[in-house]
Amino acid sequence: MSTTLRSLIAQRIRNSGPLTVAEYMDLALYHPVLGYYSRTRRPTGRAGDFFTSVDVGPQFGALLATQLNEMHRLLVASGTPVFELVEVGASNAQLARDILDTTEELYPDLYAAIRLTLVETSKAARATQRATLGRHQKRLSDQLESLPNQVCGVILTNELLDALPTHAVTMTLDGLRELFVGLSGDCFVQQPGHPSTPEIDRYIQRLDFAPPPGWRGEVNLAAVDWIRSAAQRLKQGFIIMIDYGHPAEQLYSNSHDGGTLTTYHRHIEDATGTDPQQLGGPAWLNCPGEQDITSHVDLTSIRTAAQEEGLDELGLVDQTRFLLGLGALNLPSKSVDSTDTVKHRLALKTLLVPGSLGSTHKVLLLGKQMGQPQLLGCSFHMDSENSCGSTEQTDILSGSKSK
Repeated sequence: MSTTLRSLIAQRIRNSGPLTVAEYMDLALYHPVLGYYSRTRRPTGRAGDFFTSVDVGPQFGALLATQLNEMHRLLVASGTPVFELVEVGASNAQLARDILDTTEELYPDLYAAIRLTLVETSKAARATQRATLGRHQKRLSDQLESLPNQVCGVILTNELLDALPTHAVTMTLDGLRELFVGLSGDCFVQQPGHPSTPEIDRYIQRLDFAPPPGWRGEVNLAAVDWIRSAAQRLKQGFIIMIDYGHPAEQLYSNSHDGGTLTTYHRHIEDATGTDPQQLGGPAWLNCPGEQDITSHVDLTSIRTAAQEEGLDELGLVDQTRFLLGLGALNLPSKSVDSTDTVKHRLALKTLLVPGSLGSTHKVLLLGKQMGQPQLLGCSFHMDSENSCGSTEQTDILSGSKSK
């Protein structure tokens, strides 16, 4: 399958010239038949290429249900009893299932009000969603490939924006250049050229950032377009966005001056081959359709675009603090079996411990026509800007906060 997709991409380059990295990623990940996310096998979990918080266990969905219940109560108090839950990048609906399991048991009013829409580009994944939901199918309102035109409730994403096709750029002595995917013999290679769109230059200029020669990075126009679209479609309610990401001053600093584009295969990350002229190209060019490709999200540009579209920022925290605010330390195991109890504790540790999913994932909470409520998920924030940039650490064993 990868050979077929590789041949398709190579022929397109021969016919039309080098592709932007965004065009290459779009084919490699989202080709309707041969793309990585379009294939029938599930890419995450122990048998896949990488773990998400959903794969750790039902605890992540159970804690999210607590945040959704608070948001539902706020909407009801505002005179809006409708509660549409739209999960974007829903995969096989496992996260929705975990959320609904908890809401059915603990938050019956929320459960009865939920109108669930699952947004997923993969036809194969959409075909499995009803079976995954099981008895909760009665809460399913729609299955779509893109965002609905209007939402009153919550738009939820988990690891969506980091997988959107991104442009790759580098600074040279002659100015900013975009990196394109070309051919050298039968090998994909990166080739610098003038930016494919003036939006790339404008993106960098808005950040007031002057990268030195040799710097490489990503400009994810698709991520900014997505948050703008989501903001326009949200009539009232909230957006919960969970993803790999950093503020621009960190993402475009010396610590990431080689860029963040990388690939995962069988739980092994390979970001080698950052030299644009390296024969054979970086690892993420090697097997289109067979491996995940991802880059870190520029949270500064996402926040700016959200605010420009009329959204209120309610919080930006790392996943550790977000889940602690939702009561992670008090989340009981539903089993009396000691083995299951140990698994439950290990799952929470994976979700919370800094250096693992807890600190690599950031949670951005946005609202529209909801004022500035103090959400539970933000109750562990530790700096005046309610952001995740603090150097303070949380002791998840005791729940105390220390520097």
